[in-house]
Amino acid sequence: MPAPVRRLLPDCLWEMPGPANTLYLTFDDGPVPDETPFVLEQLARYEAKATFFCVGENLVRHPNIARQALAAGHRLANHTHRHLSGWSHARPEYLADVARCQQELNRLLPAPEARPLLRPPFGRITRPLARILNATHQVVMWDVLTCDYDRDFPAPQCLATAIRYTKPGSIVVFHDSLKASRNLRYVLPRYLAHFAGLGFRFEAL
Repeated sequence: MPAPVRRLLPDCLWEMPGPANTLYLTFDDGPVPDETPFVLEQLARYEAKATFFCVGENLVRHPNIARQALAAGHRLANHTHRHLSGWSHARPEYLADVARCQQELNRLLPAPEARPLLRPPFGRITRPLARILNATHQVVMWDVLTCDYDRDFPAPQCLATAIRYTKPGSIVVFHDSLKASRNLRYVLPRYLAHFAGLGFRFEAL
């Protein structure tokens, strides 16, 4: 993510400080059948933990898949209830959508989190809205976007680009969605194998 964009939203989390051999994989838009279980299977092979930014509507439809992620030691987080853009929806509507997704998450979590994580869909959020949300949530962005959702992006190029821009402490975005399926199924196993081979660990935020 370009530095000027980061400076516009300084209170958002873009990457993680900490151990030099750790990466933070995140998965947006699930949980859904097929793709989320595939991700869980790949992560388990490397004892990798990740953070799943869940769409509330998908939590309602597929709570058992979300429970599988929790049982495997992963973290669930907020991606709004209806996958709304913070640029094109009124602030009250957007905040209500965030709150509704958080309600669905709290039904699944052992206990409500003091400061839950939130990722705005598409990364589209205004500075005033980010200030409001950061009072109750930690807004999480990223420094590596795999673009696995782009069906015009060849899978080998997607993998090469993701590897090129990853560095220690990176927050990396994948998507456990049908739209991303082709690239996700090619890239994720190879990405995990590459960085595990270099001695990296994969942790939840």
